[in-house]
Amino acid sequence: MDSMGERLVFTSFGESHGEGIGGVLSGFPAGVNIDMEFLESEVARRKGGSKFATPRKEEDSFKILSGVFEGLSTGAALGFFVPNLNTKSKDYSEIKDIFRPAHADLTYFKKYGLRDYRGGGRSSARESVARVIAGGLAKLLLREFDIEVHAGILGVSSVLSDSIDFDKEAFLKAKSSEVFALDSTLESNIKEAVLEAKKEGDSLGASVLIKAYNVPCGLGEPMYHKLDSMLASVLMGLNGVKAVEIGLGTKASQTKGSLNNDFLYKTGFKTNNSGGILGGISNGDEIVLKVHFKPTPSIFLSQDSLNTKGEEVSFKLQGRHDPCIGIRGSVVCESLVALVLADALLLNATSKLKSLKRIYK
Repeated sequence: MDSMGERLVFTSFGESHGEGIGGVLSGFPAGVNIDMEFLESEVARRKGGSKFATPRKEEDSFKILSGVFEGLSTGAALGFFVPNLNTKSKDYSEIKDIFRPAHADLTYFKKYGLRDYRGGGRSSARESVARVIAGGLAKLLLREFDIEVHAGILGVSSVLSDSIDFDKEAFLKAKSSEVFALDSTLESNIKEAVLEAKKEGDSLGASVLIKAYNVPCGLGEPMYHKLDSMLASVLMGLNGVKAVEIGLGTKASQTKGSLNNDFLYKTGFKTNNSGGILGGISNGDEIVLKVHFKPTPSIFLSQDSLNTKGEEVSFKLQGRHDPCIGIRGSVVCESLVALVLADALLLNATSKLKSLKRIYK
Protein backbone atom coordinates (compact mmCIF):
# COMPACT_ATOMS: atom_id res chain seq x y z
CA MET A 1 0.00 0.00 0.00
CA ASP A 2 1.21 3.50 -0.79
CA SER A 3 -1.36 5.50 1.20
CA MET A 4 -1.95 6.58 4.80
CA GLY A 5 -4.75 8.43 6.57
CA GLU A 6 -8.54 8.21 6.87
CA ARG A 7 -9.96 11.66 6.09
CA LEU A 8 -6.69 13.25 5.04
CA VAL A 9 -5.25 10.63 2.70
CA PHE A 10 -1.65 10.87 1.54
CA THR A 11 -0.40 8.73 -1.35
CA SER A 12 3.15 8.78 -2.72
CA PHE A 13 4.76 7.42 -5.86
CA GLY A 14 8.18 7.28 -7.52
CA GLU A 15 11.56 5.58 -7.07
CA SER A 16 14.99 6.66 -5.91
CA HIS A 17 16.52 6.64 -9.41
CA GLY A 18 13.37 7.10 -11.47
CA GLU A 19 12.08 10.33 -12.99
CA GLY A 20 11.12 11.69 -9.62
CA ILE A 21 9.05 11.45 -6.45
CA GLY A 22 5.48 12.65 -6.13
CA GLY A 23 2.44 12.63 -3.93
CA VAL A 24 -1.26 13.31 -3.69
CA LEU A 25 -2.97 14.68 -0.58
CA SER A 26 -6.74 14.34 -0.72
CA GLY A 27 -9.34 15.45 1.81
CA PHE A 28 -7.53 18.72 2.45
CA PRO A 29 -10.03 21.50 3.30
CA ALA A 30 -10.54 24.44 0.97
CA GLY A 31 -9.47 27.93 1.97
CA VAL A 32 -6.12 27.16 3.61
CA ASN A 33 -3.34 29.59 2.70
CA ILE A 34 -0.64 27.60 0.87
CA ASP A 35 2.59 29.22 1.98
CA MET A 36 5.12 28.09 -0.66
CA GLU A 37 8.04 29.73 1.12
CA PHE A 38 7.27 27.69 4.23
CA LEU A 39 6.95 24.46 2.24
CA GLU A 40 10.28 25.10 0.52
CA SER A 41 11.95 25.69 3.90
CA GLU A 42 10.59 22.35 5.16
CA VAL A 43 12.01 20.50 2.15
CA ALA A 44 15.34 22.34 2.55
CA ARG A 45 15.72 21.02 6.11
CA ARG A 46 15.55 17.45 4.82
CA LYS A 47 18.08 17.98 2.00
CA GLY A 48 21.43 16.25 1.91
CA GLY A 49 24.71 17.77 0.86
CA SER A 50 26.34 18.58 4.21
CA LYS A 51 29.28 16.66 5.66
CA PHE A 52 26.86 15.01 8.11
CA ALA A 53 24.56 13.70 5.37
CA THR A 54 24.68 12.11 1.94
CA PRO A 55 26.84 13.92 -0.64
CA ARG A 56 23.95 13.52 -3.09
CA LYS A 57 22.78 17.09 -3.76
CA GLU A 58 19.26 17.26 -5.12
CA GLU A 59 17.69 20.64 -5.74
CA ASP A 60 14.41 19.23 -4.43
CA SER A 61 12.55 21.96 -6.25
CA PHE A 62 8.95 20.79 -6.37
CA LYS A 63 5.82 21.85 -8.16
CA ILE A 64 2.27 21.71 -6.89
CA LEU A 65 0.23 20.41 -9.82
CA SER A 66 -3.31 20.72 -8.50
CA GLY A 67 -5.53 21.76 -5.63
CA VAL A 68 -4.34 25.39 -5.32
CA PHE A 69 -5.78 28.54 -6.87
CA GLU A 70 -4.60 32.07 -6.12
CA GLY A 71 -2.65 30.85 -3.11
CA LEU A 72 -5.51 28.97 -1.43
CA SER A 73 -6.39 25.29 -1.30
CA THR A 74 -9.45 24.53 -3.41
CA GLY A 75 -10.62 21.34 -1.70
CA ALA A 76 -9.45 19.28 -4.67
CA ALA A 77 -6.63 16.79 -4.30
CA LEU A 78 -3.24 18.45 -3.86
CA GLY A 79 -0.81 16.86 -6.29
CA PHE A 80 2.92 17.58 -6.29
CA PHE A 81 6.08 16.33 -7.98
CA VAL A 82 9.84 16.47 -7.24
CA PRO A 83 12.13 15.52 -10.15
CA ASN A 84 15.27 13.46 -9.54
CA LEU A 85 18.12 15.47 -11.06
CA ASN A 86 21.26 13.95 -9.53
CA THR A 87 21.02 10.18 -9.89
CA LYS A 88 24.10 8.01 -10.36
CA SER A 89 22.63 4.61 -11.09
CA LYS A 90 26.00 3.29 -12.29
CA ASP A 91 27.19 3.36 -8.66
CA TYR A 92 24.96 0.32 -8.13
CA SER A 93 25.82 -1.67 -11.26
CA GLU A 94 28.42 -3.82 -9.48
CA ILE A 95 25.89 -4.97 -6.88
CA LYS A 96 22.88 -5.40 -9.14
CA ASP A 97 22.76 -9.11 -8.27
CA ILE A 98 23.79 -8.81 -4.60
CA PHE A 99 21.44 -8.44 -1.64
CA ARG A 100 22.77 -5.68 0.60
CA PRO A 101 22.63 -6.63 4.31
CA ALA A 102 19.97 -4.79 6.38
CA HIS A 103 18.35 -3.40 3.20
CA ALA A 104 15.02 -4.41 1.68
CA ASP A 105 16.75 -6.00 -1.34
CA LEU A 106 16.10 -9.62 -0.32
CA THR A 107 12.52 -9.15 0.86
CA TYR A 108 11.47 -7.07 -2.17
CA PHE A 109 13.00 -9.66 -4.50
CA LYS A 110 11.26 -12.56 -2.73
CA LYS A 111 7.93 -10.70 -2.70
CA TYR A 112 7.88 -9.34 -6.26
CA GLY A 113 10.40 -11.48 -8.15
CA LEU A 114 11.96 -8.32 -9.61
CA ARG A 115 14.97 -6.27 -8.58
CA ASP A 116 15.40 -2.49 -8.96
CA TYR A 117 18.97 -2.30 -7.75
CA ARG A 118 19.31 1.47 -8.37
CA GLY A 119 19.49 2.73 -4.82
CA GLY A 120 16.71 0.47 -3.60
CA GLY A 121 13.97 1.85 -5.82
CA ARG A 122 10.76 2.25 -3.85
CA SER A 123 12.41 1.24 -0.55
CA SER A 124 14.86 4.15 -0.69
CA ALA A 125 14.57 6.98 1.82
CA ARG A 126 14.48 9.29 -1.20
CA GLU A 127 10.71 8.75 -1.13
CA SER A 128 10.52 10.61 2.18
CA VAL A 129 10.75 13.99 0.39
CA ALA A 130 7.09 13.47 -0.55
CA ARG A 131 6.22 12.90 3.11
CA VAL A 132 7.88 16.18 4.03
CA ILE A 133 5.88 18.14 1.45
CA ALA A 134 2.64 16.49 2.56
CA GLY A 135 3.59 17.08 6.19
CA GLY A 136 4.30 20.72 5.42
CA LEU A 137 0.80 21.06 3.96
CA ALA A 138 -0.61 19.40 7.08
CA LYS A 139 1.30 21.91 9.21
CA LEU A 140 -0.36 24.77 7.32
CA LEU A 141 -3.73 23.30 8.31
CA LEU A 142 -2.63 22.76 11.93
CA ARG A 143 -1.36 26.34 12.01
CA GLU A 144 -4.97 27.49 11.73
CA PHE A 145 -5.56 25.87 15.15
CA ASP A 146 -2.23 26.96 16.71
CA ILE A 147 -1.01 23.35 16.76
CA GLU A 148 2.76 23.00 16.34
CA VAL A 149 4.96 19.94 15.81
CA HIS A 150 8.72 20.00 16.42
CA ALA A 151 11.47 17.36 16.34
CA GLY A 152 15.14 17.20 17.22
CA ILE A 153 17.98 14.77 17.81
CA LEU A 154 18.43 13.42 21.34
CA GLY A 155 21.67 11.75 20.35
CA VAL A 156 23.50 9.28 18.12
CA SER A 157 24.80 5.88 19.16
CA SER A 158 25.95 6.18 22.81
CA VAL A 159 26.17 9.99 22.68
CA LEU A 160 22.66 10.42 24.02
CA SER A 161 20.74 12.75 26.31
CA ASP A 162 18.95 11.05 29.21
CA SER A 163 16.35 13.81 29.42
CA ILE A 164 13.29 14.52 27.26
CA ASP A 165 12.50 17.75 29.14
CA PHE A 166 13.18 20.07 26.22
CA ASP A 167 10.91 23.07 25.71
CA LYS A 168 9.77 24.65 22.47
CA GLU A 169 12.69 27.08 22.49
CA ALA A 170 15.14 24.16 22.47
CA PHE A 171 13.37 22.64 19.44
CA LEU A 172 13.44 25.94 17.57
CA LYS A 173 17.14 26.33 18.33
CA ALA A 174 17.82 22.76 17.18
CA LYS A 175 16.50 23.60 13.72
CA SER A 176 19.57 25.78 13.14
CA SER A 177 21.96 23.01 14.25
CA GLU A 178 23.70 21.06 11.48
CA VAL A 179 22.71 17.84 13.27
CA PHE A 180 19.42 19.15 14.79
CA ALA A 181 20.83 18.57 18.30
CA LEU A 182 18.42 19.37 21.13
CA ASP A 183 21.10 19.37 23.81
CA SER A 184 23.64 22.04 22.80
CA THR A 185 26.19 20.58 25.22
CA LEU A 186 26.18 17.34 23.19
CA GLU A 187 26.22 18.89 19.73
CA SER A 188 29.99 18.82 19.24
CA ASN A 189 30.17 15.22 20.52
CA ILE A 190 27.39 14.18 18.15
CA LYS A 191 29.17 15.78 15.20
CA GLU A 192 32.47 14.16 16.16
CA ALA A 193 30.85 10.71 16.47
CA VAL A 194 29.13 11.01 13.07
CA LEU A 195 32.29 12.20 11.29
CA GLU A 196 34.38 9.46 12.91
CA ALA A 197 31.95 6.77 11.76
CA LYS A 198 31.93 8.32 8.28
CA LYS A 199 35.73 8.31 8.18
CA GLU A 200 35.73 4.61 9.11
CA GLY A 201 33.21 3.82 6.38
CA ASP A 202 30.67 2.91 9.04
CA SER A 203 27.39 4.42 10.29
CA LEU A 204 25.46 5.28 13.45
CA GLY A 205 21.91 5.01 14.75
CA ALA A 206 20.04 7.94 16.28
CA SER A 207 17.22 8.80 18.69
CA VAL A 208 14.69 11.51 17.84
CA LEU A 209 12.35 13.41 20.15
CA ILE A 210 9.09 14.83 18.77
CA LYS A 211 6.64 17.06 20.64
CA ALA A 212 3.32 18.50 19.52
CA TYR A 213 2.00 21.60 21.27
CA ASN A 214 -1.56 22.96 21.69
CA VAL A 215 -3.16 19.68 20.64
CA PRO A 216 -6.81 19.82 21.79
CA CYS A 217 -8.32 17.09 23.92
CA GLY A 218 -10.34 14.56 21.90
CA LEU A 219 -8.18 13.67 18.87
CA GLY A 220 -8.05 9.97 18.09
CA GLU A 221 -10.76 7.32 17.85
CA PRO A 222 -11.61 4.93 20.73
CA MET A 223 -10.93 1.64 18.93
CA TYR A 224 -9.24 1.14 15.58
CA HIS A 225 -7.83 4.58 14.96
CA LYS A 226 -6.38 5.36 18.34
CA LEU A 227 -4.05 8.36 18.15
CA ASP A 228 -1.11 6.46 19.62
CA SER A 229 -1.54 3.50 17.26
CA MET A 230 -1.85 5.83 14.25
CA LEU A 231 1.33 7.64 15.24
CA ALA A 232 3.24 4.43 15.94
CA SER A 233 2.09 2.91 12.65
CA VAL A 234 3.24 5.72 10.36
CA LEU A 235 6.49 6.29 12.26
CA MET A 236 7.37 2.59 12.22
CA GLY A 237 6.64 2.69 8.50
CA LEU A 238 9.46 5.15 7.94
CA ASN A 239 12.70 3.70 6.54
CA GLY A 240 15.17 2.74 9.27
CA VAL A 241 12.87 3.20 12.28
CA LYS A 242 13.09 0.26 14.69
CA ALA A 243 11.23 1.53 17.78
CA VAL A 244 8.71 4.18 18.82
CA GLU A 245 8.02 5.28 22.39
CA ILE A 246 5.14 7.40 23.63
CA GLY A 247 5.51 9.42 26.82
CA LEU A 248 7.48 7.45 29.40
CA GLY A 249 7.76 4.67 26.84
CA THR A 250 9.67 1.54 27.83
CA LYS A 251 10.44 3.03 31.23
CA ALA A 252 6.74 2.66 32.10
CA SER A 253 7.32 -1.11 32.31
CA GLN A 254 9.95 -0.53 35.00
CA THR A 255 7.86 1.53 37.42
CA LYS A 256 4.70 1.39 39.59
CA GLY A 257 1.22 2.67 38.84
CA SER A 258 1.50 5.14 41.69
CA LEU A 259 4.49 6.71 39.92
CA ASN A 260 3.33 6.26 36.33
CA ASN A 261 -0.18 7.72 36.73
CA ASP A 262 -0.53 11.38 35.77
CA PHE A 263 -2.50 12.95 38.63
CA LEU A 264 -5.05 15.60 37.70
CA TYR A 265 -5.52 19.03 39.23
CA LYS A 266 -7.57 22.07 38.27
CA THR A 267 -4.45 23.47 36.63
CA GLY A 268 -3.90 20.30 34.58
CA PHE A 269 -1.81 17.14 34.81
CA LYS A 270 1.00 16.98 37.36
CA THR A 271 3.14 14.84 35.02
CA ASN A 272 2.97 13.69 31.40
CA ASN A 273 4.04 10.05 31.52
CA SER A 274 1.20 9.22 29.11
CA GLY A 275 2.76 11.41 26.43
CA GLY A 276 -0.48 13.36 26.02
CA ILE A 277 -2.62 10.35 25.03
CA LEU A 278 -5.11 8.38 27.16
CA GLY A 279 -7.27 5.59 25.77
CA GLY A 280 -6.01 6.40 22.30
CA ILE A 281 -7.32 9.98 22.58
CA SER A 282 -5.34 13.19 23.11
CA ASN A 283 -5.79 14.56 26.64
CA GLY A 284 -4.84 18.17 25.94
CA ASP A 285 -1.26 17.83 27.18
CA GLU A 286 1.83 17.87 24.96
CA ILE A 287 2.20 14.86 22.65
CA VAL A 288 5.62 13.34 23.38
CA LEU A 289 7.27 10.71 21.16
CA LYS A 290 10.69 9.14 20.85
CA VAL A 291 11.73 7.46 17.60
CA HIS A 292 14.82 5.26 17.27
CA PHE A 293 16.63 4.78 13.95
CA LYS A 294 19.00 1.93 13.17
CA PRO A 295 22.46 2.74 11.76
CA THR A 296 22.43 3.46 8.03
CA PRO A 297 22.66 0.00 6.40
CA SER A 298 24.74 1.41 3.52
CA ILE A 299 28.30 1.21 4.82
CA PHE A 300 31.63 1.12 3.00
CA LEU A 301 33.22 -1.86 4.76
CA SER A 302 33.54 -5.38 3.40
CA GLN A 303 30.31 -7.35 3.96
CA ASP A 304 29.16 -10.92 3.43
CA SER A 305 25.90 -11.67 1.68
CA LEU A 306 24.14 -13.70 -1.02
CA ASN A 307 23.51 -12.95 -4.66
CA THR A 308 20.33 -13.64 -6.64
CA LYS A 309 21.64 -17.12 -7.49
CA GLY A 310 21.94 -17.99 -3.79
CA GLU A 311 25.75 -17.89 -3.82
CA GLU A 312 27.77 -16.49 -0.91
CA VAL A 313 29.68 -13.33 -1.82
CA SER A 314 31.76 -10.59 -0.21
CA PHE A 315 31.53 -7.02 -1.48
CA LYS A 316 32.19 -3.35 -0.75
CA LEU A 317 29.49 -0.79 -1.41
CA GLN A 318 29.98 2.39 -3.45
CA GLY A 319 27.74 5.43 -3.76
CA ARG A 320 26.55 8.36 -1.64
CA HIS A 321 24.95 7.61 1.69
CA ASP A 322 24.14 9.27 5.02
CA PRO A 323 26.45 8.22 7.87
CA CYS A 324 23.41 8.64 10.15
CA ILE A 325 19.94 8.47 8.59
CA GLY A 326 18.28 9.55 11.83
CA ILE A 327 19.48 13.14 11.48
CA ARG A 328 17.54 13.93 8.31
CA GLY A 329 14.97 11.36 9.35
CA SER A 330 13.99 13.58 12.27
CA VAL A 331 12.53 16.09 9.80
CA VAL A 332 10.43 13.34 8.21
CA CYS A 333 9.21 12.19 11.65
CA GLU A 334 8.00 15.72 12.32
CA SER A 335 6.12 15.72 9.01
CA LEU A 336 4.47 12.37 9.66
CA VAL A 337 3.25 13.41 13.11
CA ALA A 338 1.75 16.55 11.54
CA LEU A 339 -0.07 14.42 8.95
CA VAL A 340 -1.53 12.13 11.63
CA LEU A 341 -2.67 15.05 13.81
CA ALA A 342 -4.29 16.81 10.83
CA ASP A 343 -6.08 13.60 9.90
CA ALA A 344 -7.25 13.12 13.50
CA LEU A 345 -8.43 16.73 13.60
CA LEU A 346 -10.66 16.12 10.59
CA LEU A 347 -11.90 12.79 11.96
CA ASN A 348 -12.89 14.45 15.22
CA ALA A 349 -15.00 17.10 13.46
CA THR A 350 -18.00 14.74 13.35
CA SER A 351 -17.71 13.28 16.85
CA LYS A 352 -20.49 15.48 18.30
CA LEU A 353 -23.96 16.36 17.02
CA LYS A 354 -23.50 19.99 18.02
CA SER A 355 -20.44 20.18 15.76
CA LEU A 356 -22.53 19.04 12.79
CA LYS A 357 -25.33 21.45 13.68
CA ARG A 358 -22.81 24.28 13.84
CA ILE A 359 -21.95 23.54 10.21
CA TYR A 360 -25.42 22.93 8.80
CA LYS A 361 -27.59 25.30 10.87
